[in-house]
Amino acid sequence: MRTSLPIALVLSLASVAACTSKEAARTSDSTVAAASTTASAASTTTSAAPTTEEGKIQNAMSAAPDSVSQAATIMDWPATEGGKFAQLRAGTNGWVCYPSTPAASGAVGQDPMCLDAEFQKWAGAWMTKKTPKLTGVGVAYMLQGDRGASVTDPFAKSAADAKDWVVAGPHIMVTTPNMASLAALPGVPAGGIPWVMWKGTPYAHIMVPVKR
Repeated sequence: MRTSLPIALVLSLASVAACTSKEAARTSDSTVAAASTTASAASTTTSAAPTTEEGKIQNAMSAAPDSVSQAATIMDWPATEGGKFAQLRAGTNGWVCYPSTPAASGAVGQDPMCLDAEFQKWAGAWMTKKTPKLTGVGVAYMLQGDRGASVTDPFAKSAADAKDWVVAGPHIMVTTPNMASLAALPGVPAGGIPWVMWKGTPYAHIMVPVKR
């Protein structure tokens, strides 16, 4: 899970519902890189975030399987910092998908995502630095991978802030109200098996690498 989502995401979580998607693009498995090599690790998927409405919809849809994205709401990022999210298409299944984040400083590659209702609660709590109040398992798809995050620090913003920066390939994220159930999984990427990002924090979640 990257750590650069705009704060306006919190304001949109209560109102968004679901989205539509195509088959996700292929990227590499999760890879860990030191701060000095993160840029080269991420550069394997260098392509600008889409700028047209149709391009954003198609990009957002690529984050999850068609069975999820075809009936999900698609939301666009605010045009300006602190601005409002824009709905690109309404959905019916409770999922919400976002296109790749606009070109953040130093960011490369694609990172669209689709979140179910429970994972939207998790994201809202993370953005406001509050403890997630979950009532069930939450699931999110990032089938084009992400732009990187610290393995241990939920709020590190760049590879320069952390020595354990990870750039993840296609993956599914799973969170649960039963944090004790995550103890048996490793806290770092481990050869393609599920592992726990931000282990030992209120924002711990399972990263499940997948191949496309």
